[in-house]
Amino acid sequence: MTANVAVETTPEVPLWNDPAQDTGTRVSALIEAMTLKEKIAQLFGVWVGASDEGGEVAPHQHDMEEAVDLDALLPAGLGQLTRPFGTAPVDPALGALSLLRTQARITAGNRFRIPALAHEECLAGFATWGATAYPVPLSWGATFDPGLIRRMAAAIGRDMRSVGVHQGLAPVLDVVRDARWGRVEETIGEDPYLVGSIGTAYVQGLQSAGVVATLKHFAGYSASRAGRNLAPVGMGPRERADIVLPPFEMAVTEGAAGSVMHAYTDTDGMPSAADEDLLTGLLRDTWGFDGTVVADYFGIGFLKILHGVADDWSEAAGTALRAGVDVELPTVKTFGEPLLEAVSAGRVPESLIDRALRRVLTQKARLGLLDAGWSPVPAALDGAELDDPDALRGTVDLDTPVNRELARTVAEEAVVLLANDGTLPLTAPRRIALVGPNADAPSAVLGCYSFPQHVGVHHPDTPPGIDLPTLYDAVRREFPEAWITLVRGTGVDDGDVSGIAEAVRAAGDADVVVAALGDRAGLFGRGTSGEGCDTESLALPGAQQQLLDALLDTGTPVVTVLLAGRPYALGRAVDEAAAIVQSFFPGVEGTTALAGVLSGRTGPCGRLPVSVPRGTGAQPATYLGARLAQASDVSNVDPTAAFAFGHGLSYTSFRWDGLTVDSPEADTGGEFSLAFTVRNTGERPGTEVVQLYLHDPVASVVQPVQRLIGYTRVPLAPGESRRLRVTVPADLASFTGRDGRRVVEPGALELRLSASSTDTRLTATVRLTGPARHVDHTRRMHARFGEEAPTGA
Repeated sequence: MTANVAVETTPEVPLWNDPAQDTGTRVSALIEAMTLKEKIAQLFGVWVGASDEGGEVAPHQHDMEEAVDLDALLPAGLGQLTRPFGTAPVDPALGALSLLRTQARITAGNRFRIPALAHEECLAGFATWGATAYPVPLSWGATFDPGLIRRMAAAIGRDMRSVGVHQGLAPVLDVVRDARWGRVEETIGEDPYLVGSIGTAYVQGLQSAGVVATLKHFAGYSASRAGRNLAPVGMGPRERADIVLPPFEMAVTEGAAGSVMHAYTDTDGMPSAADEDLLTGLLRDTWGFDGTVVADYFGIGFLKILHGVADDWSEAAGTALRAGVDVELPTVKTFGEPLLEAVSAGRVPESLIDRALRRVLTQKARLGLLDAGWSPVPAALDGAELDDPDALRGTVDLDTPVNRELARTVAEEAVVLLANDGTLPLTAPRRIALVGPNADAPSAVLGCYSFPQHVGVHHPDTPPGIDLPTLYDAVRREFPEAWITLVRGTGVDDGDVSGIAEAVRAAGDADVVVAALGDRAGLFGRGTSGEGCDTESLALPGAQQQLLDALLDTGTPVVTVLLAGRPYALGRAVDEAAAIVQSFFPGVEGTTALAGVLSGRTGPCGRLPVSVPRGTGAQPATYLGARLAQASDVSNVDPTAAFAFGHGLSYTSFRWDGLTVDSPEADTGGEFSLAFTVRNTGERPGTEVVQLYLHDPVASVVQPVQRLIGYTRVPLAPGESRRLRVTVPADLASFTGRDGRRVVEPGALELRLSASSTDTRLTATVRLTGPARHVDHTRRMHARFGEEAPTGA
């Protein structure tokens, strides 16, 4: 058997298999020819695991579901294969062979020869054994660099498609509302414009490689009460419209995302999986989404067992279908026999089946899965001998040097220097005390959806499949002449203080202390960050603050380095540490990036995508607070951040000046144009991140004090300056008014050109004139930055 053999077809090609025909015509013909059971079979997945011997996949046994009999299902067909690569460690080449053979079995088993669509997680890289683990989404946000994230997503997509995967369950577009939530690491940040612009770039990159991006979790998952996973959401319609929904809106209307995953949560008593106004009225009828809505895993069944809005499985299935959910994941439950019986009995109209089926088949047609001559052989195995699995082992590389270089670039751009008294960069230190639970932990760079932390932990005898240099490894390479003392001090969350005395002795003998603190990613309580790893307080886990305070007491300069999934309050270190370096699970090249910042080999240029709190308990609080959310004399709780959204220092200095405004007035359908100069006034190259905030002093409903409406990265050599021009459409001043419609109101505005949300450098006071103007999803969503005339040193 060789890889150039395609699936056989009959001489007369059926209409639905003819790619020369219109997609709608093909899909209609196929639907007309299918039985009810064959239709429903396309609307669910089966959770499987690829064989490490190259044989067919086997159904995954999960404690929430009964065993699945593939032999009984396949004659009717199968809609999706759930995580064939991401369920157990498998060599990529043999996983591809296993998937190939399974697809051949699926197509041979149903009379229309329709293959399954295979999906995988890809939140921080393709979540399979041996694939590059990129920085987590919170690090994407810290780059403020959509172009880079687009490139990264394209690389992830190419790897996935090369082994036969069609759909990726990313990006997460939830906006952080409470940093205690365990899934903060999976988000892009606390600002909807940052989340939307970076997330849309990810969608564009992934889909450029032929992999369908899946937006999640639609909508409001991150706004759960008390930051608890899968808890009720109590936000009002205006918060939902202006904070939660815009990233999804942008990724649908500009990114053309192919899939959306509903959220688990209910908002004001309405579960997302049952919300027809959300999944059909807004998503499809208003925004024009034409892809598939897939269930978050077990989410349809949750309508019965968690939400209590369905009496049985068939009612849960009918409720979800009516709302607009097209595909049940991860495996067949409610969309199996219960749905078949409900349709046959007339309780669920067959028209709902046909509606969902049309979307599923349209997606398969666009992916080429319905074309005559479609082959199950993926690009990675093209031309390979498929009859010798042992010879295939090790032939597919998903962690290439190109991937590693890209991962390093993302990690470098995502490192945020929070504080520095001049200690950094370190200049030829003789003695370094490297202290802390993350100093010599290979997994300290990985998020909870990386394969080693998500799946590998269940296979402790299997190596991680990728090289994971520790911070100790990286610091030794970066400072080869230094004497480095390694001391654990305490664990991430074990509360052990027995090693603190040794850490203090090492600090006393050193020129500088590098304190490596933070999180351990995991799921459902197995970590301090990740899905189901929520926290009651934003204090550093375990005894880490006690260790940090003891190090500060020694008088030796302490450089605090955080490898974490969320921001933490750092106590005395905010004011007393020599420097603070923040990274959010920076991936396989993260420690190399961090060491480069410590030495000055690379300059820090990341900016905070989330605020770093000063106190441990002032949550929920983000920079998007209204006036009443700020510190005041009538409350003893001060929510002011220690380091604000957008903050980040450099090893050089910048001057902003020369602001001009073409016209300080524009009508509510117009735009403003501003120009200004940014100059590198230091002695090192650096990148300034220009952030544009809007302040609306008087509006018909309460507004945040300010909100991000644009940004751009400006790399500058020493002495170099750039004259930048930014065009600001009036549409960016829109918000949800009293009548529930988005409106641009006349009145005064401030356009604040800033280095962070608390560091305004230049302010333009402008005015919108004319009548209030309603806008919709076709509004302009971006300020346009450009360069007027570059000048040299």
